[in-house]
Amino acid sequence: MIQTCFRRLATLVTSACLILTSAHPAAAWGGDRDEADSYTTKTPIKHVVIFFQENVSFDHYFGTYPFATNPAGESVFHARPNTPRVNNLLSGGLLDENPNSAQPFRLDPTQAVTCDQDHDYGDEQKAFDHGLMDKFPESTGTGSTASSPCPDYGHGPGIVMGYYDGNTVTALWNYAQHFAMSDNSFSTMFGPSSVGAINLIAGNTNGATVMSGSPSGNIANGATSGTIIGDPRPAGDDCDPANKTYVTINGQKNVGDLLNAKGITWGWFQGGFRPTSASGGVATCAATTINLTGPETDYVAHHEPFQYFPQTANGHHVPPGSSAMIGKSDAANHQYDLDDFWTAFYANRLPAVSYIKAKAAYDGHPGNSDPIDEQTFIVQSINTLQQSRYWKDMAIIIAYDDSDGWYDHAMDTVINQSDASDDNLTGPGACGVTPAGGIPGRCGYGPRQPLLVISPYAKDNYVDHRTTDQSSILRFVEDNWDLGRIGGGSTDEKAGSLNGLFDFHAPRHERLILDSSSGQIVSYR
Repeated sequence: MIQTCFRRLATLVTSACLILTSAHPAAAWGGDRDEADSYTTKTPIKHVVIFFQENVSFDHYFGTYPFATNPAGESVFHARPNTPRVNNLLSGGLLDENPNSAQPFRLDPTQAVTCDQDHDYGDEQKAFDHGLMDKFPESTGTGSTASSPCPDYGHGPGIVMGYYDGNTVTALWNYAQHFAMSDNSFSTMFGPSSVGAINLIAGNTNGATVMSGSPSGNIANGATSGTIIGDPRPAGDDCDPANKTYVTINGQKNVGDLLNAKGITWGWFQGGFRPTSASGGVATCAATTINLTGPETDYVAHHEPFQYFPQTANGHHVPPGSSAMIGKSDAANHQYDLDDFWTAFYANRLPAVSYIKAKAAYDGHPGNSDPIDEQTFIVQSINTLQQSRYWKDMAIIIAYDDSDGWYDHAMDTVINQSDASDDNLTGPGACGVTPAGGIPGRCGYGPRQPLLVISPYAKDNYVDHRTTDQSSILRFVEDNWDLGRIGGGSTDEKAGSLNGLFDFHAPRHERLILDSSSGQIVSYR
């Protein structure tokens, strides 16, 4: 009972803090023209807002969608009639007859805080076991130990088979009910956060050079240069812990380069990016937030992909010169604190392309966040966006950087073979065989993850089954603003299209407003 009361109090405090930091009175709206409206686009979409969350597999959040257990005392979810079927644990009888050594099981809302699972490049491949998908507890499962205590609720490494339903991730299930989702979207390649974030904006983690620290586990084959497969930190970022591996990516383009070349406004907005102090021009980012897991440092450097590229980095965390420069090129170099997003939003200067990264307490990453705190952040943000003047031509995308190693039963085609020493998909040191001219360390597609589109142009209660990956979001941005392709081996050239989630000929005007604590529907009109 004490734990339950504490959790409810923490959720209320979290909600209050978010409201105080992101809510603005209507009078704060600026009168300037929305520049993004003037850009020529291939679709009616003039503003894309990408919420890039952390460490969730598809089955971990949607394993029984749209059927929730609905026990007493939990947030209730009932599916709409004619909700389409999805490829989940129910479709293959995998809830009761699973090939893993532990069976899938439901985590309830009181079990929102969990251990961080093993999501290393090679270990995720071991869990896939030649496509048999039967080695998750042994390969990626992480339970509580004396040296590393964390909540595993008595399951040990079998915690990796746990999943939530619509009584916990209620908001995401409600968004899926009224907009569009994919049940066939994958990580571009295996590996943790840095890998997914860089593929989101570049479709390629190759071209990295280790500036300091150990390349082992961070660069394929343990080399000092090559393909990022781990979580090295971006070199030159002031706000990062010491004694890590630091890398930089030289000579490679990302989507920021393409947007700049066309003069399209854009920005990466991350919680905690604004320094708490500076000395000698060197910034410190020490802001913390208390959530259900405890006090968490807001800024996580290896979640900020543009910082790896010298041409789009803002290593000293310099703020924009003025609100009018948010989204444009100045000393901030398009890298901002999350508060700058809301400043631009209320000044009627929302960039055409906005990447949103929550502070660590709200990003959904097990170990430092959880589904309930994540829901609070996402719902409050999306409620505000839907009630704005931008909604008429906006596309909101919710995607994830990696699976955290959580069990998911689906495997897609390997589009990038690799024979790096770190590979383990088809045998030790093997993910197929790297073709002539191929790049070792890019084994993928990797694990399956959630992908949702919320927009007046999103299809209603729709599940798209076409294959996409993280670089499909990159491709959508490229295509919508006619930016061209990055080249240099980027997977944007082969990524599946997101257009199947949209109907650009029949916009809907409804706004789905949810309760940020429960995820329940407040209004839909």
